[in-house]
Amino acid sequence: MNSLQIEAALAARLKSLRLERGLSLAELSARSGVSRATLSRIENGEVSPTAQVLGKLCSAFSMTLSRLMLMVEQSPPALIRQAQQRVWRDQETGFSRRNVSPPAEDLSCEIIECELAANSSISYDASPIKGLEHYLLLISGQLQVTIGDEIYTMNPGDVLRYKLQTNSGFVTSDQLAAKYLLVITEP
Repeated sequence: MNSLQIEAALAARLKSLRLERGLSLAELSARSGVSRATLSRIENGEVSPTAQVLGKLCSAFSMTLSRLMLMVEQSPPALIRQAQQRVWRDQETGFSRRNVSPPAEDLSCEIIECELAANSSISYDASPIKGLEHYLLLISGQLQVTIGDEIYTMNPGDVLRYKLQTNSGFVTSDQLAAKYLLVITEP
């Protein structure tokens, strides 16, 4: 699948998730905090959702972003070669995520390689699923991570372990992009 096919499949899947749950655009807007007009444009493939918007929608649907992407793509094989690992980019924030080991129906762990451009930030209002275990290994750059009211400043080689129950945010320094691995397991 190329990026245009992924975006079209993502738009269709988001619409089907809303309809499966019997939600109107207005109801999903109220649950997610994403405007009705934006939801309509996303579902019609007129715009590509940002990482923040996808985070809000996943929260409203009680699923991780990786689980949503799994629904969009085919289930991965046991051995996933680098060329098969899907990369998604948010042009607005300079955020990219490569599903190194995407979730599978019978496996509860996933590994994601992320990169956030210098002088960028991403924030999520809530955890898509309460109690997700996160293990974040900073590979390069500097990263400030906010989990609820706690703020952690990370340097290369640092690991942050937490169960996500609340809001979270990621901020890079003015001059350095941050590259990190994120391991997520569902409760």
